Amino acid sequence: MQLVPKTTLTQEPAPTVEKIILDVGGMKCAGCVSAVERQLTQYSGVKSACVNLATEVAVIETEPGKVDPDALAQQLTSAGFPSQSRQAREKATGDLEDPEARKRREMRGSFQQLIIAGILLVLSGIGHFADMGGQVLPILNNIWFHCGLATVAILIPGRPILIDGWRGWRRNAPNMNTLVGLGTLTAYTASLVALLFPQMGWECFFDEPVMMLGFILLGRTLEQQARGRAAAAFKELLSLQPQTARLIVNPDQEKVGLGTNIVEIPAEKVRVGEWLQVLPGDKIPVDGEVRFGQTTVNESMLTGEAVPVIKQSGDLVAAGTLNESGAIAIFATRTGSDTTLAHIVSLVEAAQTRKAPVQKLADTVAGYFTYGVLTASVLTFIFWYFFGTHIWADVTISGGMEMMNHSSLEAMNPVSTHSSLLTSLKLAIAVMVVACPCALGLATPTAILVGTAIGAERGLLIKGGDVLERVHQLDTVIFDKTGTLTTGNPTVTDCLTFGEWENHQPYSLLQLATAVENGTYHPLAKAIQQAAQEQNLSIPDAVDFYTEPGLGVSAIVEGSSVLLGNWDWLSQHDISLSDSAQQMANHLAENGKTVVGVAVAGHLAGLIAVQDALRPDAEATVNKLRDLGLRVMLLSGDRLEAAQAIAQQLGIDKADAIAGVIPSQKAAVIEELQRKSASKVAMIGDGINDAPALSQADVGIALYSGTDVAMETAEIILMRDRLNDVVASIQLSRATFNKIRQNLFWAFAYNTIGIPLAAGILLPKFGFVLSPSGAAALMAFSSVSVVTNSILLRRVVHRL
Repeated sequence: MQLVPKTTLTQEPAPTVEKIILDVGGMKCAGCVSAVERQLTQYSGVKSACVNLATEVAVIETEPGKVDPDALAQQLTSAGFPSQSRQAREKATGDLEDPEARKRREMRGSFQQLIIAGILLVLSGIGHFADMGGQVLPILNNIWFHCGLATVAILIPGRPILIDGWRGWRRNAPNMNTLVGLGTLTAYTASLVALLFPQMGWECFFDEPVMMLGFILLGRTLEQQARGRAAAAFKELLSLQPQTARLIVNPDQEKVGLGTNIVEIPAEKVRVGEWLQVLPGDKIPVDGEVRFGQTTVNESMLTGEAVPVIKQSGDLVAAGTLNESGAIAIFATRTGSDTTLAHIVSLVEAAQTRKAPVQKLADTVAGYFTYGVLTASVLTFIFWYFFGTHIWADVTISGGMEMMNHSSLEAMNPVSTHSSLLTSLKLAIAVMVVACPCALGLATPTAILVGTAIGAERGLLIKGGDVLERVHQLDTVIFDKTGTLTTGNPTVTDCLTFGEWENHQPYSLLQLATAVENGTYHPLAKAIQQAAQEQNLSIPDAVDFYTEPGLGVSAIVEGSSVLLGNWDWLSQHDISLSDSAQQMANHLAENGKTVVGVAVAGHLAGLIAVQDALRPDAEATVNKLRDLGLRVMLLSGDRLEAAQAIAQQLGIDKADAIAGVIPSQKAAVIEELQRKSASKVAMIGDGINDAPALSQADVGIALYSGTDVAMETAEIILMRDRLNDVVASIQLSRATFNKIRQNLFWAFAYNTIGIPLAAGILLPKFGFVLSPSGAAALMAFSSVSVVTNSILLRRVVHRL
């Protein structure tokens, strides 16, 4: 039996870290993410920083009071990444640009650049096919016209790419734009030299810069749209936060006038203790208690359940839920960032910045990626210029992704086909352009963005990518019994006394037990108190309450010492148990009942049996977990017989039912499992007394209990308080992590295969090579494919 004091006075420890959230702009690829994190961690007082490319958010842990968020944002802005603190944005009156407005502006600019680049691409493409160009419009086949197209492409749609690439190079943080800019300018410069000095016999390829910029801008625009769709679910969650509230001025608590003295104010201005009017169709602005009226409230945004819940005086309501039928007055209990919805939004946003350990390799690679690609490009040029074109003298390229016919090219252009400088230059440009650090940077955050947002829609709060990876590794699931596998609403089934004890006492066994339990708060205490209320029993006064969590309670009732608890508790107080009492207790426990011993004045007076019904979905949940290949265990502070009876009903092996474990020992049981059998353990509890066990487990899963303990301790919160959501959360976590692995595999495989192809590895034997424009098209496709694959997670989840 597990008993907790009704009131405990504890002083909250001072926080060891302070979190700062920054909205960061200007990031183009994983290399930018690495540069931002490096800038942040170098700032004095910063302990750690985690940056998300997909959501453009940085979460920084700092020493309390040591770092000014605005100063930190200013330093990041001066480093080339326009930033602002979330706190400053919330307080701003118009001086700071909202990140969403900035993203919309950037999207409009991308579309405009894409339209211009598209027109140039079409004109260049038509001219690229000499026959078609000559027949339609002769100027399309003029080399000076193509020079003009390339110049316009670089100066208008390509200008932001070149400027950002140069800035990255100058601040020693080259990025994807640096690679694209170098490739584009090199191709343009080589073509311009060939045009101005025709005696060199070089080939002009002005169409390459145009096509490179066109494909890259197309890919980025598609990527931005895909990222917007990936973030759509989280934006819907943000939109649930109410903007206005109807304040009741000077409410009469005896008779609240709903139609008078009403003032509309911003929801964030509401203070705890104020009265608010909520009309049908309104979103409830804050967490509160209904004080007047009756209605039905749609809580689907909180629980995922579409069926409205009846609310009347005394019931609690949550911010963001929808009042459907009646006008009510509520008393504000939690406002602003303290509301349940605000906690959910904060948890989901924080989850989207927590990286999976599998991403560490990608981050390490991304930090040096651009330098590595530039090195590979230089080595490609050196190899082909000094060795390759001499070893394979008949090899050349003439643009495009195609099988080359060496002999026909030689006959067509005997000078340019043997230009080792031009061949080497094209291959080096293709290496620079084909590499895609963006795919590495988006692989994890986009999948986590979609997965955590889908979870929030369904009442499953998953705290980050590291949690997803640990869920994927789980092999054991441990359930707490009371309040988790059971409903948490036990009832008294038996009240047995021994001998003639009760005939010589002024109070019954149940009266004495209730008097002692009035000093505690626990489901068993609640059951005993409820049984006394149902029988309209008078309860004697008790003093000197004492509670030993997981064992029992004691108090002085009418001058006599009264003990309630399990056998260990009674034995500690030298209470002897007769054989008949032991047999009786065993019989009750074998029927799945929790047995509480009652001792008065040093002698066992009787037994009280309490039974807590299993949740309706408990057996199905256990079966589904086993189908997923997981070992299911039961952890309880109850007697072994009672725990095994529950295990038998659920089909859990008797050996996997661990009984007699007090709350302080649950974490030790899990630690032993982890150490001895190297098990990866998930603990499912109610998030209150199970906090140490939830923290010790590889993954803590808490059924939502409305407490901050559950929010802080567990890695997964089940808002609907339904046991079968344990299965749903594990399936969602596995599906999301599978997407992360697919994305990372594609990102690494693409670069591993694409760079050698662009470097000409197949050119000598098969005549196959990627032109710079073909490399640009593939690079654009790679980042789009990663984001699109993440969005497809929604389809996978619907099939689960």
